[in-house]
Amino acid sequence: MSVSVLYHSDFLNHDTGAGHPECPDRLRSCVSALESCEFSDQLNWKDPHPASEDKLEWVHTKEHIKHIKSICNSGVGYIDPDTPVCPESYNIALKSAGAWLDGVDEVIEGSSAFVLSRPPGHHAESDRAMGFCLFSNAALAATYALKQDGINKVGIFDWDVHHGNGTQNIVQSNPDIAYASIHQFPFYPGTGSQLEKGDHSNVLNIPVPADLGGEEYLQKFDAGVFPFLQNFNPDILIISAG
Repeated sequence: MSVSVLYHSDFLNHDTGAGHPECPDRLRSCVSALESCEFSDQLNWKDPHPASEDKLEWVHTKEHIKHIKSICNSGVGYIDPDTPVCPESYNIALKSAGAWLDGVDEVIEGSSAFVLSRPPGHHAESDRAMGFCLFSNAALAATYALKQDGINKVGIFDWDVHHGNGTQNIVQSNPDIAYASIHQFPFYPGTGSQLEKGDHSNVLNIPVPADLGGEEYLQKFDAGVFPFLQNFNPDILIISAG
């Protein structure tokens, strides 16, 4: 089975400055690994389309979108102390978000999809950029998926050392989206306790300590993540990986 890889070299031009952990080398390493892996002949590389501002408004306020656009257009700056942008960042962020929408289309058409894009998105809330993230890619993709024929329920699994506060914040009121996250806690951004269950019991947070062993970590999947998502039985699953 082939896998569609949504990627564009434009993603390397989101300049976060010297020494920033969310840097172009993250994607360069992934591209290099995929091009040389044993299943590289099964990868179908595709250029993504940018998301429109109208689609961004499904999950973000107009004021938020205008704010991000204004700061990027003004030149190099910071949305917050962790989230730098450059003049190209706004259009690159649109393409990053659009790559996730294209990924949904690929899955609906029968392929698997891997979106290799930046800037990332799981910390971005409906009206706030933070933690390197400008727009909520996963929440947008889930919302888009629900608008497609045959997709009635969407699952999101957020797999990162940090809790995806932005994704959860946006989707937790939608009974047709289930959100599961396993993450270090307590840690940035301070959310993601087990008490956060969503408006429809559609959120599962599995906080873990930094020193959790590998076997114990895998048990969290078997005992928590997998049963939760299987019980929800989504038509499409979105994995938000860091």
